[in-house]
Amino acid sequence: MHITTGRAVTMAPKGMVTCPHALASQAGVDVLRAGGSAVDAAVATAAALAVIYPHMTGLGGDAFWLIHDAATGKVRYLDGGGRAAASASIDWFAQRGHTEVPFRGILPATLTTPGAVASWGAAHAAHGRLPLARCLQSAVDYARDGFPVTERLAGWIAATRPELAAHAHTAAIFLPGGEVPRAGSLLRNPDLARTLQAVAADGPAGFYGGAVGAELARFSAAQGGFFTQADLSAQDARWGEPIHGTYRDVTLYETPAPTQGFTVLQMLNLLEPFELHKQPFLGPEPAHLMVQAKQVAYHDRDRYLADPAFADVPMDRLISKAHADTRRPQMDPARALPWDQVSADGSLTGDTVYIAVVDADGNAVSLIHSLYGVFGSAVVAGNTGVVLQNRAAYFSLDPQHPNRLEPRKTPLHTLIASMGFRQGKLWSVVGCMGADGQPQIHLQTYVNLIDHGRNIQEALEAPRWLSGRFALGEARDTLHIEARFPAATLDELARRGHPLDRWGDWHELAGHAHGIVIDPDTGMRLGGSDPRSDGAAIGY
Repeated sequence: MHITTGRAVTMAPKGMVTCPHALASQAGVDVLRAGGSAVDAAVATAAALAVIYPHMTGLGGDAFWLIHDAATGKVRYLDGGGRAAASASIDWFAQRGHTEVPFRGILPATLTTPGAVASWGAAHAAHGRLPLARCLQSAVDYARDGFPVTERLAGWIAATRPELAAHAHTAAIFLPGGEVPRAGSLLRNPDLARTLQAVAADGPAGFYGGAVGAELARFSAAQGGFFTQADLSAQDARWGEPIHGTYRDVTLYETPAPTQGFTVLQMLNLLEPFELHKQPFLGPEPAHLMVQAKQVAYHDRDRYLADPAFADVPMDRLISKAHADTRRPQMDPARALPWDQVSADGSLTGDTVYIAVVDADGNAVSLIHSLYGVFGSAVVAGNTGVVLQNRAAYFSLDPQHPNRLEPRKTPLHTLIASMGFRQGKLWSVVGCMGADGQPQIHLQTYVNLIDHGRNIQEALEAPRWLSGRFALGEARDTLHIEARFPAATLDELARRGHPLDRWGDWHELAGHAHGIVIDPDTGMRLGGSDPRSDGAAIGY
């Protein structure tokens, strides 16, 4: 069964960038053409997205990187997760009657410091070729001179209008004249342009210190927030080792704790003996088994995953084939697995951008960058133009939980990024947005690529499902599924006991996924972009 929207896979012999906004992909390619590295292009793309896709990402968020160095063949991991303020404590929330960290407002906005800009600086210092100011130029131009409002952005501004209107600095940018901007109009954020120029001039110090850092700290104090100038100054990015596993003939790298990347490797370990490549593409059997693998892996995630600097996360065991062998008997090939038999928590709601870059030398970046919720906390920090994230809402206020709130701690992160290798050579750079949906989308994309031989564009366009709840009150084993699956598959999944939420043919909440595959024979860069986004794969 051949699925296509009519969009062909993008091919280019040298460099390629793909992300959820075409103008941001173009900004990255402009930097590649100017002699920039994959990291230079990733910074340029991320910064452009921070301006033109403000509901999904920004300088006030976090970022996690996998960076492949073609000269050494190594993959490095860079943790740009923001840390909790020194004053953060469970007791503070308990004394005010909170049983969980609020989703919106000044509390989640300032409970953790923004981590992304520190990661830009660390990645650029290690792998950059062009000046940082050159990498940020497109972003500065769009913030100062204006960028086009897409239908998606206008729709998300309308959907979150009450939250945006509640904060004066936020409303001034995104509700000009008190109205939702129409699609095709220009939106400007001159304060953000000045913030970006400070980063261009002084690197991360221009964000965490100087006038920008002082305004972030002043705003936090004035609004009763948590982070201080000392917290901002303490924020840095940490280099580390990625985790990896194998699935059939592919070695797959994922981001480690505190991110949920291990769940992708665990799900593939659980599924490998079922030989999905012998099952029909889009048939009921692969979907049924993948949903159960997700439930088992997420149970382990919610039991163990936390900041490894604060908790003992048994990562080697969780990604081992032996652990999958002990967990696989929970999977029922005949019937849906009731959620309460494999308890887990979490939500599918979350907004993020994913960037894939390969340069002419074969260096590559897999970068995930996010504010968490739509427009994050919905709080713009004073005159910085920066939307602050709400990732701190992922902390647990249970004193016994490994992901409990503690000072200087990074919360459990849904953000993940991946790279795949075949016969020791870089083969894939793949990722997506979607909070708890991210590992499920990684899984489906890699099954489409590896087991069913789809090209990257077909793999991303294929109908998608997400298991879990989008809102309180939904069953935790709800199976949200796009209608482009064959009717027989949908009917069989229902017969096996999956509670189906039948979406239309295309649903944006199924996530924005993007990727680049390298042809092992020709070296051609093959780029794919998700039609559920405003993105494009662009190369040269």
